Amino acid sequence: MTHQNHPVDGKSSQSTDTGKTFKVLSHEENRQTDECSGHHHHVNMKETTGTRLLITLVLNLIIPVIQVVAGVFAHSMALISDATHNFSDFMAIFISYIAYRIGRKGATAENTFGYRRAEVMAALLNVIILAGACIFILYGAFQRFLAPEIVAGKIVIWAALVGIVGNGFSAWLLHLDSKHNLNVKGAFLHMLGDFLTSVVVLISGFVMMYKPWYWLDPLLSILIAIFILKNCWTILKSSTNILMNATPGSLNLNDIRSHLLEVEDIKSVHYLHAWPVSSSGISFSCHLVVPDQMVSQTEMLSQRIRHSIFHKFGIDHPVLQFETESCGNGTLLCEKFAGAKKETVI
Repeated sequence: MTHQNHPVDGKSSQSTDTGKTFKVLSHEENRQTDECSGHHHHVNMKETTGTRLLITLVLNLIIPVIQVVAGVFAHSMALISDATHNFSDFMAIFISYIAYRIGRKGATAENTFGYRRAEVMAALLNVIILAGACIFILYGAFQRFLAPEIVAGKIVIWAALVGIVGNGFSAWLLHLDSKHNLNVKGAFLHMLGDFLTSVVVLISGFVMMYKPWYWLDPLLSILIAIFILKNCWTILKSSTNILMNATPGSLNLNDIRSHLLEVEDIKSVHYLHAWPVSSSGISFSCHLVVPDQMVSQTEMLSQRIRHSIFHKFGIDHPVLQFETESCGNGTLLCEKFAGAKKETVI
């Protein structure tokens, strides 16, 4: 973590802080952290993600093997489709685990933000794998519509029960970490989708024990593919936004600007940037115009701002540049990146 200040007489001063953020601490923990460091926020996270991913990885190798064997004997395309998805999940979770290990590497002179975006890239790669699995599922389902086969309901039921137990347990393992990690969220959605799919397959098996509705099997396969693609789209959007350094959807730069202008001694705010380094944590930078003063006097102001925007907006990596007069046109966005779009100075 670094904190830099430079003279404010026409020049600029910067306050920077970095931190590996996975979840927000309680208010009391943050108060104690502020007192110790003066400006940055740490987090406290038990290292259980890797273990949970490994357990899920093993389960997703065992489950599809059982489902494929059962699907072949039962002539169930829905069961084979579910197994195909589970095989793709095995590869996806394997990629997630490797990315998780890479992402734990610290910052270097060449990669000053560390390797946390490796997990975002893994999530994007998993989308490609899932899309390929969906193509296979849809092809097999349409073929089964053209040439229906008798499905052995009992075998389907037992195989589906295996999937419900295994996938349900896997989803439960990953649920906690999925709240703050896009890579794990992708794996969790895989498991949740598989769990729900196994439930649907179970219902299909019960129905076909009493009704010869063999069209139900490929129909459910199509619904499974649609569900998977919907999850793919969600992960694709999130991953792309992070890699494009897009402003997080939970933030409005105008709201942040208005909030900063309410702080005493802040005369104007311009050139705001907010972006996610990874699926957790928000980086932020802006220029703040303050009265001409000693550099040491900006320290307390900087602390108040950092504490305020962390608790109000979740910004945990702010870079604040203090100035005595606006640079450029003093617009919300930097003219260098704003293109041809003009903005009225507030």
